[in-house]
Amino acid sequence: MNPNMVKKIQRMQREMMEAQKRLEETEFTGTAAGVVDVTVLGSKEVLKVTINKDAIDSLDDLEMIEDTIVAALNNAFKNVDDETQRVMSQFQMPGMF
Repeated sequence: MNPNMVKKIQRMQREMMEAQKRLEETEFTGTAAGVVDVTVLGSKEVLKVTINKDAIDSLDDLEMIEDTIVAALNNAFKNVDDETQRVMSQFQMPGMF
């Protein structure tokens, strides 16, 4: 293999690993219904869940709040996936899937 090509591939691999590390350390937020906000890392570790207490009228709202937390988490994880796809797509070589 061409030595220049090997160097390019090694550099791309190093840059890709650095980008992945930055993504894993980046905080992403997900929101649902104006009731729940969640903060997660790019590694998909949940850091914080905030519930708007003014949106809670009674314990009857508990099931709705649980569903809203799930929706906010899914939104945050989608944000992680979208950003990961955007950042990592720059490392795709022609002819690769």
